[in-house]
Amino acid sequence: MAGNTEKARVFTRRAALIGGTKAALFSVLVGRLYYLQIIEGSEYHKMAEENRINIRVIVPPRGRILDRFGVPLALNDQTFRVVLLPEQVENLPALLDKLETYIALDEGDRKRIDRDMRERNGFNAVIVRDNLTRDQMDVIAVHTPELTGIDIDAGEVRSYPYGDTTAHVLGYVGTASKNEINRADENESDVLIMPGFRVGKTGAERQYEKYMRGRAGDVEMEVNAHGRVVRELVRHEPLSGEDLMLTIDIGLQQYAQRRISKDEGASVVVVDVLTGEILVMASQPSFDPNLFTFGISKTDWDKLNKDSRSPLLNKAIGGAYAPGSTFKIVTALAALEAGVVEPSTRVFCPGYYELGEHKFHCWKRGGHGAVNMVEALAGSCDTYFYEIGKRVGIDKIQAMARRFGFGKRLGVDLPHEHAGFVPNRTWKRAARHQDWQQGETLVAAIGQGFLLTTPLQLAIMTARVANGGFSVRPRIARKIGDRFVLPENWPSMGINPKHMDIIREGLNNVVNEQTGTAYGARIVEEGMEMAGKTGSSQVRHISEAERVDGVIKNEALPWAERDHALFVGYAPVETPRFAISVVVEHGGSGGHDAAPIARDILRECLLRRNNKGSI
Repeated sequence: MAGNTEKARVFTRRAALIGGTKAALFSVLVGRLYYLQIIEGSEYHKMAEENRINIRVIVPPRGRILDRFGVPLALNDQTFRVVLLPEQVENLPALLDKLETYIALDEGDRKRIDRDMRERNGFNAVIVRDNLTRDQMDVIAVHTPELTGIDIDAGEVRSYPYGDTTAHVLGYVGTASKNEINRADENESDVLIMPGFRVGKTGAERQYEKYMRGRAGDVEMEVNAHGRVVRELVRHEPLSGEDLMLTIDIGLQQYAQRRISKDEGASVVVVDVLTGEILVMASQPSFDPNLFTFGISKTDWDKLNKDSRSPLLNKAIGGAYAPGSTFKIVTALAALEAGVVEPSTRVFCPGYYELGEHKFHCWKRGGHGAVNMVEALAGSCDTYFYEIGKRVGIDKIQAMARRFGFGKRLGVDLPHEHAGFVPNRTWKRAARHQDWQQGETLVAAIGQGFLLTTPLQLAIMTARVANGGFSVRPRIARKIGDRFVLPENWPSMGINPKHMDIIREGLNNVVNEQTGTAYGARIVEEGMEMAGKTGSSQVRHISEAERVDGVIKNEALPWAERDHALFVGYAPVETPRFAISVVVEHGGSGGHDAAPIARDILRECLLRRNNKGSI
């Protein structure tokens, strides 16, 4: 009896232990189910929905770029391409082998496709070949049933109808770099990695990217367990990018680009002296931005990148040149404002200027004789400006130069603007640990030495003289979407109007008096006369021995050793509206080589204004 009792107790304990274990396990199971279904239920429901519903991004159409009259300069053309639909591809190498029967694919294409398949969202198409010909499209369309995972997709491609004429102003587009994708927020990065999507890389395309890009749309699709699309559920259409209207007049731009030779480096800038609108920004040599649309070839890239004439550089804002005698405008105003000379002050020019044991030569070997400021500007007398430069000093010359926009970025709405450079005593002591020499002031006074300016800065300097001393600044955008970029009320530079009148009188005589250095390039039509200043900046040292024997003429020198030719001007003289700068690299003479270009372009500006009445 006792044994039975003991057995019963053991059985009861075992039953209780097993029951307790089962109860504990059941409690854990219930708790886990509660956690999964109640606490984390919404998250797992979302994950399940994501497995059932997939979202595909829809690329927005890019905004167009127009000239000031609405002429399209950059637009979107329809293109057709072969794409892979990743959710339908089972064996990529085998599929590409089949496809290669109809279109050529090299090893580089295969590596790119494989990389894109791995890096991108599985439901975003991967481009195999862009810009199909009609024949290629027809062949692939016929064989689509046997090419599971291959489709023909219609897209948009950027095109530039004026090619190299507008390349530096518009820039070009290309695929987003890894840095651009990494810097973008989540919503932006989704569209940046879409096949065929392009972003602005240079010029206005880059500057106004956020306006022209638009906003991506999306489509929600129901997919089955194998990832195949069952049906489209919801579609949100993309928002097109805004059109950008520029201040450029494409007719003038074409004329200017043709007027400067493609065989040499040159640039032209034309601005409205009242508003700062840029009507022309030409740079030669140029390039075809359409080369970049589908990805430029290595051969084309090397050709452009290794060209010593720098066709990829927008010289109008990125080229830095000694301003030569065009800078005498600044030196004259610095001296007048400082009160160290009067307009009537005469300086005798024997063809050189002595400072200690050194001779600083005037461009005119026999000299100009005794000249005042107006006469010195008209004849571009170096000796006169050596003297007044010495009197006023480099610091005041620098201060006046900066008031005119030199030595700093003007803030034009284009990327890669060069600031130029204007030296002074403090800079040389800090940068070179040397004291400033008085001879360096003389050289700076005639626009040589350490001075560097851009063609845009020269045009703005001229515009500020022409408009009576108002701090007009340049801009390239006229309208963004339906919003006009309104002209500002430019502040006065605070320069004595009488001093400005003296400068303008001198610039008028440069062109319209027989003693002027640009008299041969004047505009002869009444009411269209221009004023201006010639300049030539040396790129080589002229030895004393050469001066004794006679300075070698530019045309007898190798091209790379010839002076840069410059001219700045405005028209019409009586009621100025257009200011221009012309720089011809190694052109030789400002009066002979740059001034005629400026004359022809300014004359064209005036003729077009008279005909259209709206420039």
